[in-house]
Amino acid sequence: MENKAAAENGKTEIGKEGSICGFDSLHRLLQSSLPPHLFQAFSFHADKESLREPRSVRLGLIQNSIALPTTEPLLDQKRGIFQKLTPIIEAAGASGVNILCLQEAWMMPFAFCTREKKWCEFAEPIDGESTKFLQEFARRYNMVIVSPILERDVNHGETIWNTAVIIGNHGNIIGKHRKNHIPRVGDFNESTYYMEGNTGHPVFETAYGKIAVNICYGRHHPLNWLAFGLNGAEIVFNPSATVGELSEPMWPIEARNAAIANSYFVCSINRVGTEDFPNPFTSGDGKPQHTDFGHFYGSSYISAPDSSCTPSLSRHRDGLLISDMDLNLCRQLKDKWGFRMTARYETYADLLGRYVKPDFEPQVISDPLLNK
Repeated sequence: MENKAAAENGKTEIGKEGSICGFDSLHRLLQSSLPPHLFQAFSFHADKESLREPRSVRLGLIQNSIALPTTEPLLDQKRGIFQKLTPIIEAAGASGVNILCLQEAWMMPFAFCTREKKWCEFAEPIDGESTKFLQEFARRYNMVIVSPILERDVNHGETIWNTAVIIGNHGNIIGKHRKNHIPRVGDFNESTYYMEGNTGHPVFETAYGKIAVNICYGRHHPLNWLAFGLNGAEIVFNPSATVGELSEPMWPIEARNAAIANSYFVCSINRVGTEDFPNPFTSGDGKPQHTDFGHFYGSSYISAPDSSCTPSLSRHRDGLLISDMDLNLCRQLKDKWGFRMTARYETYADLLGRYVKPDFEPQVISDPLLNK
């Protein structure tokens, strides 16, 4: 992995021609719209092949805090986020990003700790306001956008889902994926609002590669990662909303493990900041009532199948992470390690098939001398 340009301590590397990383329009845009510390860019390389051309893709990840206090009118909160993200999305588009991913439930505060149903008003159809907002950028910049929203399924009884919408580079909706695993840990009481998704483990073939979305809590489930790989994913996005006290020690590890084990790139995105809510809440864990989830620690980063990764974005500030990568690296690592070839899927399938039955008995061989 090569660090092409990194914003550090408020300084950026500027080329002789007055550009940053060779992106003239991005440099001008960053100067006029974004503080320098918001931007970092990196590159992953693959070996040159004789029979295949490089498959270069430029990815962008955005992490951000909310724009207005949660006491403001809900529509103002959503529109404030739109306004806040506009220059960052434009910076990504102007820099030539091919695929852009936003954080989990990017169009609202992460209110699922409160168990208050008024936050359901943020839910919208797949083709709702948030999608329309992003479709314009997708068309303008020829960019695929992964948009994790709170979905309202109007065709099935107004059911609410935690969903990622995949917007194609022509502004079309390619499809959607609903969150497979719902946490019931501490303040994460998300099943008050939505349940486990019903879309399986889809991989979306886009103009720039085959992508999948493993939403937030799914990163703790190795078989979830595996399923996206078996379906052919080359890049898996993990849009998240997670807090320091709960998961930060695991954050730098799980995505890298998944990238290595499944021979694909993983993009980990987490929101930033502390979101205070009007009414105190508890989670039945013995702790006193409180009005915030804890600190969303950002730290978004990208992992490669060769075990390399980018440095992470800030723990405290909004940010845009851009990385170039050659997707040929995925197959090169499959050839090198042979994980698919040496896996024993038939034995795993047999065990899982027996495990899900009520009469399952674990395969445990006890020492006959234990009870003597």
